[in-house]
Amino acid sequence: MIIEVKVPSPGESISEVQLAGWLVENGSYVEKDQEIAEVDSDKATLSISAEQSGTIQILVAQGSSVEVGSVVAKIETDGKSSAGKPGKEAAAEKPAVQPEKPEVTIEKKPVPAAPAISSPATDIKLHLSPLAKKLLEANQLGDQEFIDFLKNYRFGKSDVEFFLQEKDKQQVPPSSSPTVLTSSWGGTRDSERKKMSTLRLKLAERLVSVKNETAMLTTFNEVNMTPIMKIRQQYKDAFKEKHGISLGFMSFFTKAITEALQHFPQVNAQIEGDEMIFYNYADIGIAVSTPKGLMVPVLRNAEQLTIAEIELKIKELATRARDGKLSLDEMKGGTFTITNGGVFGSMLSTPIINPPQSAILGMHNIVERPIAVNGQVEIHPIMYVALSYDHRIIDGRESVSFLVKVKEMLENPAKLLFAGSDPVGKLLGL
Repeated sequence: MIIEVKVPSPGESISEVQLAGWLVENGSYVEKDQEIAEVDSDKATLSISAEQSGTIQILVAQGSSVEVGSVVAKIETDGKSSAGKPGKEAAAEKPAVQPEKPEVTIEKKPVPAAPAISSPATDIKLHLSPLAKKLLEANQLGDQEFIDFLKNYRFGKSDVEFFLQEKDKQQVPPSSSPTVLTSSWGGTRDSERKKMSTLRLKLAERLVSVKNETAMLTTFNEVNMTPIMKIRQQYKDAFKEKHGISLGFMSFFTKAITEALQHFPQVNAQIEGDEMIFYNYADIGIAVSTPKGLMVPVLRNAEQLTIAEIELKIKELATRARDGKLSLDEMKGGTFTITNGGVFGSMLSTPIINPPQSAILGMHNIVERPIAVNGQVEIHPIMYVALSYDHRIIDGRESVSFLVKVKEMLENPAKLLFAGSDPVGKLLGL
């Protein structure tokens, strides 16, 4: 029985995706529910799983753009692999059943070529699929051990046949390509052309549309991080012991922003046609850098979350984003976004609004700087913050006042967020 593997729909209004990569080899045996491929849409990376066990026949090359619902592979459920092993290993046993004389000659040819594989490990760059990497990590193995195995592996006829079948599908030329140009001063002038992923293309389109379709403006301020850093130093051990997670800066910023949005609801609003939509909740998007591009998972009703709940949720979403496991629902419908360029060393930037939202706050690195405190010059850890906003819906008064409010709460979180004998303890849920 033949089962067709079709591209699932990543969401409404998405008609085309890019086949990011195959996680199995053509002709191999796959198990039911095993992940066999990854596809990139303009919003997220999704995986395709096998509906039934059997031998897979790949019909579409990696990197191709395919329509949603199209057939990219077929699974022959009657195809069995010996002892449940991949079809490639089963194919390697076939020559033993019907040996031919020419085969002996072919098997001997790869032996002299072995020294070419035993080049220094620094010259070998493995291109492993996500599934292969997870399999190595699950068995506590690294790339070097895999390379050492390949150095001593005796390649047979089936391996050469697989090489002849797959070599023309490689898009990146080998490093020994004769087309590499050398300049007169000894440096190379080679180049590489690589197709943009669907996610990157959509991101580029959205960024340009924001610049063209909004009246974007940015206002700046600075935050003295001394109070928060003292809180972290004093309570970090108790916080981690009780909640099982480290106390970071992002939760303080998220909490301060949700409080400030209640004072300035215009910053949390959006334009739709000739109307303005005001939200009585704060769904905060947290920008996360991943190998496939920028992802913005959303914290739902962040105004109702505690510091500990915010930290736990951010860690969970960031991990899922980097692993490519985010669902579309987890990235939909944010009302405000926070991005942290400080983790990469950025001192100051003008973040771009994430449409259809009307504002985004940019965090930056913390640097000790001299500031005036009560008429005296003191050294304090300072962070520059930036608020980019759509001037069509947010006036300068609201934007500046909102950022000042966030600054005040961060510089005096205990007084502004809670009251009582131990406001910080209450804030941290201790």
